[in-house]
Amino acid sequence: MRIVIADDHSLFRDGLRSLLGAAGHEVVAEAKNGREAVQLARQHKPEVVLMDLSMPEVNGLEATRLIAAEMPDVKVIMLTASDDDANLFESIKSGAQGYLLKNLEADDFFAMLDRAERNEPALTPVLARKLLQEFAKPADTTTAASVTAGEEDPDALTSREREVLELMVEGVTSNRRLAKRLNLSENTIKFHVRNILDKLHLHNRAEVVGYALRNKIV
Repeated sequence: MRIVIADDHSLFRDGLRSLLGAAGHEVVAEAKNGREAVQLARQHKPEVVLMDLSMPEVNGLEATRLIAAEMPDVKVIMLTASDDDANLFESIKSGAQGYLLKNLEADDFFAMLDRAERNEPALTPVLARKLLQEFAKPADTTTAASVTAGEEDPDALTSREREVLELMVEGVTSNRRLAKRLNLSENTIKFHVRNILDKLHLHNRAEVVGYALRNKIV
């Protein structure tokens, strides 16, 4: 996998680059702030950006928003020391594919990278549970108003897309498992998932699950 590391601590970048290289991944560039992370993502078109939250000039959240909006095929995974729930929720809302803590064991870290490569959310079970609990809370009036205004239209989903969405909410997020449950090809599943993302104006599967729970559309 081609990866950009974005972190303002050079020793951490050095160690992570060595760890990734030993596992067969290619670190194509390194950024010491969010502005560089966006520029390097544009230049190298990596599969993944490993993004720290707290960086100078442009922080990780803003850089994630910019990359998600401009380069939706580039997956951003937050890799941070912050276990603050608000940072987790805001990262996913900003378009991050995952949220990993820097104290994660190496085996678990690489397992999460594998999940991201399969377009699954890169979240440990504890953080995934927190995310689902937060997004399952009743929608506030601002959210309801945006849905009413037509910014996101769940009614535009076909019956098959709703079936896919229901399974994703149940925790079936990989293309392989979705295809098996619905007796469809993986390419067909990818087509349906892309349509769901486009119709709801969302960036990744974690956002889709959160949106569905928050707005009770399944």
